[in-house]
Amino acid sequence: MSAEELAGGKLLIDSPAESVVRLTLNRPDARNALDHDLLDAITGKLGELASDDQTRCLILTGAGKTFSAGYDISGIPADNFETDAEALVAHPFTAALESIAEHRWPTIAAINGHALGGGLELALTCDLRVCSAEARLGMPPAKLGLVYGHTGLQRFVDAIGIPATKELFLTGRTVDAKWAERTGLINYLAPDGGVADLATEVATEIAGNAPLSVKGNKQAIDTLNSWPRLTPEQIEDLIELRKASFASEDMREGVTAFAEKRKPEWKGR
Repeated sequence: MSAEELAGGKLLIDSPAESVVRLTLNRPDARNALDHDLLDAITGKLGELASDDQTRCLILTGAGKTFSAGYDISGIPADNFETDAEALVAHPFTAALESIAEHRWPTIAAINGHALGGGLELALTCDLRVCSAEARLGMPPAKLGLVYGHTGLQRFVDAIGIPATKELFLTGRTVDAKWAERTGLINYLAPDGGVADLATEVATEIAGNAPLSVKGNKQAIDTLNSWPRLTPEQIEDLIELRKASFASEDMREGVTAFAEKRKPEWKGR
């Protein structure tokens, strides 16, 4: 099967095995950074596949040596940064994550290389994760002046617990695949170059199981994991906290310093 191209070639679709569809983030020159077109293409394709009974497992991976470096905010003008950066994170990114999280068939992230920021959350939203032994994973909000979204933080708490989530977000470090395996951030560790084959093997095993059982168990587990949650008032407080970070001097300084590869000069405002 030849690959289908979406979003001007930024997303490739192919089938590596029977009843398995693979979505490949295809912006290797930009480290597969997530922009509006790519995120919209993910959402649209997953919506299409939701009604396809012949597809029983999905794989999400990246082209080249990186899974995804996260949000593509490098080209946002300084004058529009607050509104445009928040708009990217708030809508197309959230819609793409929801399309993955709510998909009726199981999803596997084949983390072929580094997964950072929103790229790591994209992988975490999948049901299972296969990771290259050479990959590095990280959450840099603390180094950019950003308060991360509460839904994203909840995903990490659910997956790896509060202590490991605090370590990841408060230090801002990138971690190796062994740390990720030890904390439960990934399910399978593959030798360098073996991620695609192992992800396809796991996907084929899932696709060969009883469809009603696979869908039903996935739905039941996700339902059990969604209760209890925050009150509307608590959610609103966290949303306002995050919005304030987008308007802060520190976030502008953090993003600028990151782009200029220098140490940021924090102001605390």
